[in-house]
Amino acid sequence: MPIENVLLTVVAVVFVFSLILVFLTRYRKCPSDKIMVIYGRVGSDSEGTTRSSRCIHGGASFIIPVIQAYQYLDLTPISINVDLTNALSKQNIRIDVPSRFTVGISTEAGVMQNAAERLLGLRMNEIQELAKDIIFGQLRLVIATMDIEEINTDRDKFLEAVSHNVESELKKIGLRLINVNVTDITDESGYIEALGKEAAAKAINDAKKSVAEKNRDGSIGQAEAQRDERISVSDANSRAVNGENEAKAVIAQSDATRREREAEASRRAVAAEKTAEAQALQEAYAAQQIAEQARAARELATQEADVIIKAEIAKRKLEIEAEAIAEQKRRQARGEADAIFATMEAQARGTQEILTRQAAGLQEIVNAAGGAPEDAVQLILADKIETLVKTQVEAIKNIKIDKVTVWDSGNSQDGKNSTSNFLSGLMQSIPPLSDTFKLAGMKVPSYLGTDVAEKQH
Repeated sequence: MPIENVLLTVVAVVFVFSLILVFLTRYRKCPSDKIMVIYGRVGSDSEGTTRSSRCIHGGASFIIPVIQAYQYLDLTPISINVDLTNALSKQNIRIDVPSRFTVGISTEAGVMQNAAERLLGLRMNEIQELAKDIIFGQLRLVIATMDIEEINTDRDKFLEAVSHNVESELKKIGLRLINVNVTDITDESGYIEALGKEAAAKAINDAKKSVAEKNRDGSIGQAEAQRDERISVSDANSRAVNGENEAKAVIAQSDATRREREAEASRRAVAAEKTAEAQALQEAYAAQQIAEQARAARELATQEADVIIKAEIAKRKLEIEAEAIAEQKRRQARGEADAIFATMEAQARGTQEILTRQAAGLQEIVNAAGGAPEDAVQLILADKIETLVKTQVEAIKNIKIDKVTVWDSGNSQDGKNSTSNFLSGLMQSIPPLSDTFKLAGMKVPSYLGTDVAEKQH
């Protein structure tokens, strides 16, 4: 046999074996306690809509490599402890309803598809929390539509309503309700306890009444039997002592004594019966009084709760409004303070800039004077000399002289006339420039002249 044929045969065998191995590894069987969800390209439904997944409960399926994958949904029941507190009933009384719900993933066709779309990939505790939230909401809804008497006495009706509401909501996420177990229902106001006491008192009173009636029937039957017996005995005695007068007298006396005793016994029986009836009525009235007191306490608690809640709401409203006004005032004050601070800061920066520029200018003047501060001051004064002279002239500028009359010949000893003396004196009334410098704590620069008084010194 040629070597090429051998190689082709080996390749064919390996290929067939690989196909068988792939088929065996991709063929998956679904356990009875799980749902196998195949997702990827799984085809379309009868209406032509592309399905997101295909669910299998029991049986097996081939998983196409690359284009399909699979996961399992666990059908193990989930027990959820729901301790519902402060649930508001139809009578506006808050009650506590501790209960335990058992749920699991449904195997119905449509519901199982919901589970594949909403629960696939979630852990058991996550599914439990999701179901718990739904149960809490539906349980409160059912309690709000029923009276406490219905919830407490007609437990089957309550459980049926809870099961219907809860299961209809659980189906939307792929779960089904397996069992509901509600334990003792309590309330803070004591209304349920008062109902129990009222029922117990009624049962006790009914039992006591039944016992009294039976005792009465027994006493009546005993009296009738004694009456028949007395009649029979009297007939026999009358026939026996018909001819015996002495014996008849003794029998008559004996009969009278017996009748007195029987009457006394009958009187005591009737008195005991009446006493028992009166006691039963008294206990019934007492139980009814307790029930009325409990009902009055319940109504009082309800009215107090309404008043207190309304007052608390009004109080909280006033507190919130006051806090809002205070917060508005605080924000307005902070805004005004920030504005004042910004204004003052801008003014300070402006003043600082002016002083900085003045200091820089003075520094340049000092530098121009060769670093000698006194020479710098002299330069500044030289720059301001025109202003100072102008100020002196302004002192007499506005003097009004309506008329000047000269009476002398215009000659004097120093060669001046009166008019020139007048004007000279007027100008001398102005402080000399050197005096102005001295008042400022400075002296006139040497290049502006020397004061006469300094020359004399």
